[in-house]
Amino acid sequence: MRIILYTGKGGVGKTSIAAATAIRLAGDGRSVLLMSTDQAHSLSDSLDLKLGSEPTAVIPNLDALEIDVVKESEAAWGNLKSYMRQLILSRAEGGIEAEELLVFPGLEELFSLFTMLDYYENKKYDVIVVDCAPTGETLNLLKYPEMFGEIFNKVLPLKRQAAKVAGPVVEKVLKMPMPKDNVFEDVTKLMAKLERLQALMLNKEVLTVRLVTTPERIVIKETKRSFTWLSLFDYQVDAIIVNKVFPQEALSGYFDRWVALQNQGLSEIKESFADLPVFYLNLLKHELKSVPVLAQIGNLYGALNPEDVFCRTRLIETFRDDDQDVLIFRLPFAEKTEMTLSQAGGEIYVAIKNEKRCMMLPPHLLHKQITSAKLDQGKLEIRF
Repeated sequence: MRIILYTGKGGVGKTSIAAATAIRLAGDGRSVLLMSTDQAHSLSDSLDLKLGSEPTAVIPNLDALEIDVVKESEAAWGNLKSYMRQLILSRAEGGIEAEELLVFPGLEELFSLFTMLDYYENKKYDVIVVDCAPTGETLNLLKYPEMFGEIFNKVLPLKRQAAKVAGPVVEKVLKMPMPKDNVFEDVTKLMAKLERLQALMLNKEVLTVRLVTTPERIVIKETKRSFTWLSLFDYQVDAIIVNKVFPQEALSGYFDRWVALQNQGLSEIKESFADLPVFYLNLLKHELKSVPVLAQIGNLYGALNPEDVFCRTRLIETFRDDDQDVLIFRLPFAEKTEMTLSQAGGEIYVAIKNEKRCMMLPPHLLHKQITSAKLDQGKLEIRF
C-alpha cells in the first residue's frame, strides 16, 4: 500500500496535481482514495464534484473526500479538551475565553491525519493520495506527532489509580478538578494513535512527500526551505513537480523578458534537486478543473508509475571515525547562520530558523557528549 502527500506554496496547483495523480492511478486499475486535509477545501472545485467527509465515488477505482477537521478533532480529544477547559476556568479570575486558549495551530490538521491512518489500517485501498494544506501549515501538521508524543510522555505522567486516591484531596485543597476515567482513556488512545501515525509517517516504503513548485524564484526558495525542514523531521521527499511552465512558443513578444527569468528558475531547480526526479507540467490554455481535464495532466509522469517510490535517501546515519562516533544529519539548503544545536542528556535539539526538532540519540550515543559539529554542503556532522 502507498500513501503520497502533495504540498507546496499556496497557488502552485498541488490540488490539481494530487487529483490528476489519483485519476491516473485509478485508470491504471489501482483502488485509490483521494483526500484533502486543507481546511480551505478546493478538491471539490478541482473535481467539479460535491464532496463530503465520507468517500464519494468519482470514477471507477477512485473515491474522494474532504476531511471535516472539527469532527475529527472532537473525536480525537473531546474529553481531554473538556477537562482542560474545566482546568482553565477553575484557575481563572474571569474574562478568559477558554476556547481561544485551547486552539493550537495545526492541531486540527494533525487530527485530520488520523483519518488517513484509519483508512491505511483498514486496507481497503491500494493507494491514498493526500492534498495537504500549503507548506507552512503542512510543516506544522507533520511535526506534531513527534512533539505531542513527547508532551504526553513527559508532561502528563499521571496514573489513573493515583488520581483516584489523591483526587478528592487535590480537588478540595487546590480547588481544581481532577481528570476522570474518560480523560485517561482519551490520552491513552491519543498516545497510541500518535505512535502509530509517527511510525507510518517515517515508513519510507509506504509514505512519501512530493513538493509542487513553479519556476518563480520566490516559490523555489520556499520549496528549498520546505525540503530542508522535511529532512529535519526525516520525512522522505521522493519527487519535485514543477507546474505552470510557460511553453517556449508562448514566451515571445510581450513575454520576451520572462524567457530569461523562467530559464534561471528551471536551472536552479535542476541544480538544487539534482538527487531527486523532477517532473514538469506546462501552463495549459484552460483551467485545471473536472475529471477529463485532470486525466490529461496525469501523464506528467511519462512512462513511470506514480505509485512508485521515486527516491530513497538516508537522512540520518551514524558511523565510527578516528575513535569517535559520528552522527550525520542530511539537511539540504540549510544555512549555518540560521542553525542552532544543543544537547540535553540523551537528546539533541536542532533548530533551523523557526523550526526545531528534539531527537532522542541512538542507544550507543545516549551517554556521550557532543565534542564538535560542522555543516558542510547540506550535511550536519556531529561528533561525540
